[in-house]
Amino acid sequence: MSRKNLRYGYTTGACAAAAAKGAAQMLRDQRMVEEVELNLPSGDTVRFPLRGQMLHNDAASCYVVKDAGDDPDITNGAEIHARVSIEFFSAHRILIEGGVGIGRVTKPGLAVPVGEWAINPVPRRMVLEGVKEVFAMRCVPATLTIALSIPDGAERAKKTLNERLGIVGGLSILGTTGIVKPVSVGAWTDTIDAAIEVALACGSETAVLSTGRTSEMAAQKYFRSEERLSEEAFVMMGDHVGHALRACAEKGVGRIVIAGQFAKLLKIACGNEQTHTSSSELDVKMLAGWLELKTQNSKLKTAVRQANSARELLEVSGKDPGLIALVCGKAREFAQRTAPGVEVKVLLAGYNREVLYFG
Repeated sequence: MSRKNLRYGYTTGACAAAAAKGAAQMLRDQRMVEEVELNLPSGDTVRFPLRGQMLHNDAASCYVVKDAGDDPDITNGAEIHARVSIEFFSAHRILIEGGVGIGRVTKPGLAVPVGEWAINPVPRRMVLEGVKEVFAMRCVPATLTIALSIPDGAERAKKTLNERLGIVGGLSILGTTGIVKPVSVGAWTDTIDAAIEVALACGSETAVLSTGRTSEMAAQKYFRSEERLSEEAFVMMGDHVGHALRACAEKGVGRIVIAGQFAKLLKIACGNEQTHTSSSELDVKMLAGWLELKTQNSKLKTAVRQANSARELLEVSGKDPGLIALVCGKAREFAQRTAPGVEVKVLLAGYNREVLYFG
């Protein structure tokens, strides 16, 4: 499928707001509703089909099945449930609560205070606006309670970084526009930002930015023996090196450690802010040019000219210390230019999770 034909989807926040509006409308009119129209923060107006409708005199509930479009989202297909209940002749207010499959915030630094349900400010506002639109003409003093839930949210959350960020027990209700753009980087970079803020709020002045799980595990093992870094210090940046570095600088991180395997560090050394953008062949050619200027080692120069990949070069060179120091030094220089004023270290993880270089 070509990128231009990829379908957009909808955030958990948009689905929660649609379900809440649908339940509120059923409660008000005392009849079943098949779909609702919702105005999204993006400016779009979307119709959401409702499922699982249930209606009583003082409560109604339904759910929306999340469609993430063609975005590889762990919440795609999840049932976002809402139950709206009313208590007449009580305080005139609207309450939003979490339930099964919605996480609780346990660490500072997120958009929601510690102890609260993990329902972010924009989705919370969307839910409130939708329900207020339904009950706009009702003047009878009453308390409306909106309970959100995701039946399999706790299981889905195990495949996310929620627990490390301090969201336990389930998923978070997210979204700033209501729209999920397919194969977008927004969700990942938002997670990086949140992880850095949590690290700082938990007292860590160091952010260990890992390009992948193997390099992160190597870094965790290394720092357990060398330093006592908290788990919050480890931030999975994936391919988004430039964003992660700038975010650290902007948010006031004192020290950055870039942890990666040789091929990824070579991409960073070559100045790639997105480490999936450059072919291995071009990276190795650039490295060959550096070696012509930096070393008299003819075997190493021959190896780099003949290698088909960065990993092959590392192995053929016998993990040459000079080669490793050159690439890690170039990666550190790029990081220092991108995050000026922040101390930067580089950790090279071997392909068996061993640490080959730190400095």
